Formats: sequence, C-alpha cells, structure tokens
Amino acid sequence: MNVGQQETGRNSSAKAASVWEVLRVSTKLGLTSFGGPVAHLGYFHDEYVRRRKWMDERSYADLVALCQFLPGPASSQVGIGIGIARAGLWGGFAAWAGFTLPSVVALALFAFVLQGYDLANAGWIHGLKIVAAAIVAHAIVGMGQKLTPDRDRVTIAAAAATITLLWPEAYVQVFLILVSGMLGLRLYRGSKETAGHHIRISICKGVAVGCLALFFVLLVTLPLLRQAADIEWIALFDSFYRSGSLVFGGGHVVLPLLEREVVPTGWVSQEHFLAGYSAAQAVPGPLFTFAGYLGAMSGGMTGVAAATIAIFLPSFLLVVGVLPFWSELRSNPNVQGALVGINAAVVGILLAALYDPLWTTAILSAADFALALLLFIMLVYWRLPPWIVVVVGAIGGVLLEYL
Repeated sequence: MNVGQQETGRNSSAKAASVWEVLRVSTKLGLTSFGGPVAHLGYFHDEYVRRRKWMDERSYADLVALCQFLPGPASSQVGIGIGIARAGLWGGFAAWAGFTLPSVVALALFAFVLQGYDLANAGWIHGLKIVAAAIVAHAIVGMGQKLTPDRDRVTIAAAAATITLLWPEAYVQVFLILVSGMLGLRLYRGSKETAGHHIRISICKGVAVGCLALFFVLLVTLPLLRQAADIEWIALFDSFYRSGSLVFGGGHVVLPLLEREVVPTGWVSQEHFLAGYSAAQAVPGPLFTFAGYLGAMSGGMTGVAAATIAIFLPSFLLVVGVLPFWSELRSNPNVQGALVGINAAVVGILLAALYDPLWTTAILSAADFALALLLFIMLVYWRLPPWIVVVVGAIGGVLLEYL
C-alpha cells in the first residue's frame, strides 16, 4: 500500500469516527432534551459550543438565524447543520437520527398501545386536551412578545388568525405566509441584523442547488403521484411532506396543518390526535416526531417510517441547499423585512389553532378552564418541565369526571 492509499484510509477512518461521534452525542441529546425548541437550542449550545467547541459562538448564532428563517423544526435543523459542519452530509444525517429517533420510537409505541381503545369519553384524554390548549397558549404568549411587538405586526397576526378560522384550508395558510412576507417587505425592509461569521460547510453549490430542486420537485409532484397511484403510504408521505414544507415558526404551528391532513381523511380520530399531541410534550426531542405517532395510528410500521421521513425530509433538503448561500442571503434587507411579516403571520395561525381545534374541543366547562389556567401558570410562572404538566393534566382530567 503506497503513502497516498494510507492517507486516504486514515481520512476515511477519521470521517467515520466523526460520524459516529456525532451520532453518539446527538443520541444523548435526543434522550435528555426536554422543553421544546428554545430549550433544545440551549442544550445544543451547552453541548456543541461550550463543551465540545464544534462551532464558535457567532457561527452558532448565524446557524440558528438560518433555521429560524427556513420552514420546519428549527432545533432539528440546527442539529443537522452542526452535524454537517462536523462530519459532512453523513454527519448531518447522524445528528438528525440521534436527536429524533428516541422520541419517534416512544410515540410510536404509545400509538400502538392506544389503538383499539375508545378514548372519546376517557377522563385522562380530556385532561390531555386541556394540556395541549395550555401549551399552545404558552407558545403564543412567548412568540407574540417577540414577533409582534408593534401595531403593524399585531394587525398582521390578527388578520392571519381571522382568515385561518374563516377559511381553514391548508392552501390559505400558504397564501397568508406569502402575503405577509410581501407586507413585511414593504413595512420592514430597512430592518438590520448583525451578521455572524460565515459557517464553513464542505458542500459544493451544485449539491446544494440539487437539494433545493428536489425539495420543490417533490412538493409539486407528490400530490400528482398521490392522485395517480391511489396508494395509502404515498398519500401519507404527500400529506406529511407538505406539512413539513409549509410550517414556519416551529413545532406548534404544524398542529393545524397535520390536523387537517389526518382527521378529515379518517386516518386518525380527533381524540387520538389530541392525545398524541399532548403525549408528544412529555418526551424529549423535537415536536415534529408527533408525525411518528400519527403514522403508527394510520399505517402501522410503514406509516411510522413514511410519516417520519416525509415530515423531516424538507428540513434536511433545505438546510443542505441553503447553507452554502446563507451568508449572502441573510445580509439582504429585503429578506429580513419579509421574514418579519412571515413571523407575525405565524403567531396569528397559531392563535387560530388555539381556538380550533384546541379550545373548542377541550374547554367545555368552568372546571375545564380552571384546570387550563392552573396548567398555564405551571408552565409560565412556575417553569415546571412539560412532562410534569402533562401528568398533572391527565390526573386533573380524571378528577373532573367526579365533579
């Protein structure tokens, strides 16, 4: 073996070791990262930046800014970006798998246990519905304070909520995001952000463009293939891919999109949907793993695989496709202004989801409202972990049966 072959072998071994290192560290985070996307970013900073120094502070902030701009689960996208920076494309896949699969497995098992049970009148299920309402209300308060601090953005959010409630079709939400982006471009074009360091990514622009092209090709062709093939797993893949492609603002905003994809079609009942959504608050990892639960309910193990891959695939394609261009894109004031308007619309869409389906199906009496208020205080002011709130909500739902 010559020197060149030895050097190639050492490089391959080092790369494989880096991929396994990324998988090991991300799996630890996937088993322990409770608390939602903001908390996840804190865990990532502590593990990847402060302890392991895989990325410097400003590069990490720049990556977080990129993932806030893209549709999909921000924390998962940040993890994918860190994995790519550390060990290339396979590192990005390892970071996603380690962080995501533990909660997918837990929620899929939960789904298989629940199948066959009539949950419509179960007290603990009603308690979980109230938990979901409290958690989404908490998300609205936090996002509203940050993303709608002035009159114009509050107006955009209120208009988005009203239109979403009156016309709840999924394409209306896409229209709202586009229009809100144009309004943000007009009203907030001059907004400035401090640019971070350029993130060093070993992805050529040809691969990046290919990923972006594949993202749009799948978005357009999957609905056509769904109609032509009439195969259930393709229909499932289309629904979850579209949901993962069109969600701005994090995990909670995917709720109304998924609800309108799986409940009217009969794949999942309203009771099972809200039970799973609440259970997703009690497991670590990204909220988008809720798709694994819905896939298990609608299609067994095939459904778990199809739904999980489909809802996360857009995030992977977009992160790989945009990373090489992000430094230039982020400094564009037009992009920054459009993003301000889009974020305000996201608050409105989430507010609409709080009313329908959450409030209309969960808060049916004064006692329900009292329990929701207690759970909200536990989240916002007592700052208790979400899993404790879920347990209290389930117990509270059982107790409400005796009032």
